[in-house]
Amino acid sequence: MTLLSAARIRSLVAAALGAGAFLALGLPLPLLLGPMLGCLVFALGRASLQGMGLFGTFMRSFLGIAIGSAITPAMVAELPLYGPSLVLIPGFVLVIGLAGYPLFRRIYRHDHATAFYAAMPGGLQDMLIFGEEAGGNVRAMSLIHATRVLVIVIVAPFVLTLLYGLDLTAPPGAPAATLPPGQIALMLAAALGGWQVARRLGMFGASILGPMIAAAALSLSGILTHRPPAEFIWLAQFFIGLDVGAKYTGITGRELRRDVGAGLLFCVVLTVISLVFIWLVQQLSSAGEIEVILAFLPGGQAEMVIVALVAGADVALVVAHHLLRILVVILLAPVFARWLGR
Repeated sequence: MTLLSAARIRSLVAAALGAGAFLALGLPLPLLLGPMLGCLVFALGRASLQGMGLFGTFMRSFLGIAIGSAITPAMVAELPLYGPSLVLIPGFVLVIGLAGYPLFRRIYRHDHATAFYAAMPGGLQDMLIFGEEAGGNVRAMSLIHATRVLVIVIVAPFVLTLLYGLDLTAPPGAPAATLPPGQIALMLAAALGGWQVARRLGMFGASILGPMIAAAALSLSGILTHRPPAEFIWLAQFFIGLDVGAKYTGITGRELRRDVGAGLLFCVVLTVISLVFIWLVQQLSSAGEIEVILAFLPGGQAEMVIVALVAGADVALVVAHHLLRILVVILLAPVFARWLGR
């Protein structure tokens, strides 16, 4: 299918209208939340939408560059300070699984594979791949995970704005015109090269992790000395928001009641679990409240990192926790799924 198919044009229009509405109203994260809700509204109105494919995936790589460029020798020296909260991540994943699996299996009557991978707080694409290989219902899992990400990413910025007075409408970086052209070219090369190398190696989250590793290596060696311009982060936000919202295309009334309803109920369960672990971390470590909240909210890794970037939070802490959460799920979920299936 061509890059500018009718469905993709509709997605771009819906995302642009949503972003424009958020900008006009002065709402937080307008270029992330606006496209999400714009596409959601179009999808509920029976419009056929579609993500932007490889182009949209490449836009995510800018987020990897933003994360990698923040990894400096000083930040690496602080990694041991994250220990008290990082050790809680496996237990965090286990509790979520123990709460989510019975919800989807017993209450919503999904088959074993669908219930298990819908409950796992891993990356959306990774869980869909694992679930499909196990014989699960890809459409149901997609809607449940998309709802989890959508609700958490929409609610979190408003809560942070109200409780902490954060300005989540501020530019996430300097304008591109103020950065040396050589640094921008270096970022683009790291984004494309890192993504492609990671993809060929079969790395999970290749579009973010590959560029992140490439940018981190350049940053630690002193070659990359600037953070990405605001325009890069805005592009990443826009296409991530579009991709999440477009997953609701073709949704039926039954799917809305069953799968989206299940996702909404799961979000309530996740909120309770997250609050407990956030409280525990605050007792065990000196990490900032905003960082801990963003680290233990099981929204999408990319979406939570964007909130951290715009909020001026410790991106390294947030990234470390989300990467460990996803790694734990990817490594252990297939083993537990087979054991539980027996």
